[in-house]
Amino acid sequence: MTNWIKHPLILEGKKVRLIPLTEQYFDELIRLSDDEIIWTFMPVKGTDKDKLLGALNEAIIKRDKGEQYPFVVINKATEKVMGSTRYLHLNEEHRNLEIGYTWYLPEYWGKGYNEECKYLLLKHCFEELKTIRVQIITSNKNIRSRKAIERVGGKFEGVLRDVVIRNGDKRSVAYYSIIEEEWNDVQQMLIKLYEDKYEKL
Repeated sequence: MTNWIKHPLILEGKKVRLIPLTEQYFDELIRLSDDEIIWTFMPVKGTDKDKLLGALNEAIIKRDKGEQYPFVVINKATEKVMGSTRYLHLNEEHRNLEIGYTWYLPEYWGKGYNEECKYLLLKHCFEELKTIRVQIITSNKNIRSRKAIERVGGKFEGVLRDVVIRNGDKRSVAYYSIIEEEWNDVQQMLIKLYEDKYEKL
């Protein structure tokens, strides 16, 4: 495992806790994966239990190789699992990585939880890992995800057309990033954004 991310890494906010993915959470994540809407634009069809299990095992293997760092997202109010997210494409030499493979139960959408998760992940990137660039990508057609990325401060860089084939369909990918010079402004914006949403819950 790369020494860039010190294991085990736990990131804790007001409403969420991000903890390292382990096999003890596999059954719960699989149990929560029944809603088709979660997986519309995801790399894996999570309603297929075998495929999701394979993806979870692969995430552990890639963490051990220093390629990824997967998290389970916990709702602190209930101590229940609400989803998962990852650091991907870890590049210590050039101090950049990607945040992705993020999914939550739909009941948590639009309520500030994603904003706090992204705040915790980005804060660790820029203040502890000293990244100079964090990338976030999504399907060009995933308008909800694109708006969410823009809401957390991602700057649109462009679209790579027909870059992958997924489930038999060509997929174009929208690229966003946040660079170190932007972090202070993004941080203040994120704090206000998720605190305002929490006050309404």
